[in-house]
Amino acid sequence: MIWLSIVLLSCLALAPAALPLWRRTRQVRDERSAALALHEAQLSEIDRDLDIGLIAPAEHDIARLEIQRRILVADTAPAQANDVLPPVAVWGALALIPVAAVGLYLTNGVPSLPAQPLGPRLVAQHEQNTRGDAVIQRLKAALAMIPAGDPNLRQGYLLLGQAEATREHYAEAAEAWNHALSLSFDPELAARTGEALTRAASHVTPQALDLFRKALDAAPKDASWRGPVQARIAEGEHEQDNP
Repeated sequence: MIWLSIVLLSCLALAPAALPLWRRTRQVRDERSAALALHEAQLSEIDRDLDIGLIAPAEHDIARLEIQRRILVADTAPAQANDVLPPVAVWGALALIPVAAVGLYLTNGVPSLPAQPLGPRLVAQHEQNTRGDAVIQRLKAALAMIPAGDPNLRQGYLLLGQAEATREHYAEAAEAWNHALSLSFDPELAARTGEALTRAASHVTPQALDLFRKALDAAPKDASWRGPVQARIAEGEHEQDNP
């Protein structure tokens, strides 16, 4: 199937160049016919000028002889022009284009890779999302059963936030991590929460900016995430100064 697609796409891509060659290898300019038509028009023009008195008979005879001389010269001009490139060379060059494309595909592509239709992939993605929703709901139900003072409660909110962030549900992830922060503050978790809020809103919100500042104040000096947090703080302060 892939080869049929390559052939069809190649034909479609080369059609604008191949169609003119199919009709003619080159637009031939008939110099002889063009010259003869021009000189015949000049003869008619000087005859008209003689009739209305714009030129004298002597001038008319001289002009007529000169035009007739040009007609004799033009009659020896070639009726067809030679192609700059032979048609065989042009067709061969066009044929080499898909051959080169196939060669590149064989070098870098994987022709044996089975087809992956969109429909089954969408179904698989839907099933995965459904399973993820079920896991999230069970985790939320389990969190609702954990007593307030149980240390597992904070760990559960951390897991819930991570699960939501993996699915790119950043608002839900930030909500879960905020619950964990309320139980015990951690600068790295505060930075992750601020980032989730930023991604959910597509800009640094005031709540996210506050979390970034708190995270930076409490962050170890060797924390690898200090640089990104400082960049987010600068971004948020710029947005506040330039609403």
